[in-house]
This record gives sequence, C-alpha cells and structure tokens, in this order.
Amino acid sequence: MKKLLSLVIVALLFACEGPQGPPGFDGQDADVIPSFETNPINFNQDNFFEAQVLYPFQMFEDDMVLVYILWESSNGQDIWRLMPQTVTFDDDSFLTYNFDFTLSDVFLFLDGNTNFNTLPPEYTQNQIFRIVVVPAIDFGRVDFSNLDAIIKMYDIKEFKKI
Repeated sequence: MKKLLSLVIVALLFACEGPQGPPGFDGQDADVIPSFETNPINFNQDNFFEAQVLYPFQMFEDDMVLVYILWESSNGQDIWRLMPQTVTFDDDSFLTYNFDFTLSDVFLFLDGNTNFNTLPPEYTQNQIFRIVVVPAIDFGRVDFSNLDAIIKMYDIKEFKKI
C-alpha cells in the first residue's frame, strides 16, 4: 500500500504544470555557448596592426569574452593560448597579442615596444583566433587558459569560421 501511495504522489508531482516562464531571446539556443574561429588575420601598417571582428550572434550586457590565439601546431595538433600572449625577443623588446571587446565586436591588436614593421611574417600574417563568449551565469570553476577545458565544459561542438 505504501508503494502504491508513493507512486501516486510521484506521478502527481511530475504531472503538475506551473505558470509559463518569461519568453527567451530569439535566435540563440540557451544550451549553446557562442563561439567561432576567425579566418586568417594579417596585421600590418595599413590596418594599424589591429583587426575588428564582429560577432555573428547577439551579445548580452554581462557576457564575457575569451580569445585564444593559434600559437603553433605540434604532432598534427593545434596549440591554442589564452590572450593576452607576449613574445620577448633577444633584444629585450616584446610583442603582445591583445584584445578588448564590446557588445558588438572583439578588437584584436598588437601591443609592445618592438618595431611591428620589422617583425617576421610568422608574427603578423595568417593569425587565427578562437573567440568564446562566456554567459553571465555561474558554471563553476574552470581553467579559462585551457581551451580544451572550455570546449568540454560548455560542450562546444565546433568553431564556425567567420
């Protein structure tokens, strides 16, 4: 009899419906973390060693942005580093890959005290970035410097090229 009563109570609890919640935002799946990969970017004197990247989706006021640079490839695997990233040269000059962001774009730029015009092409040409938008909700602790951990935590299936 207790089992039957327990089953009836459980069935009633799960069969109940509450009031409808507030409407969500159109065009964005709440379970999908917005992320994308840039096409190769060239930094040069003509673009002031800067690049503006527009989001292919809507950003929200409290969202945060993480940017990773494709640092190198080893044994057929890409190695991504969280920006900012700094390179120090033999003459003690340095180059920093950096970024800032707004609700409409990510601004990528070179910073440092080295002469950008004399940098070898591997530092300025065909640079690829992965951009991950972290929603303003608490997902717990995660090492944001580890792109693989971010991909796993937010279940990112792919980075679309833009």
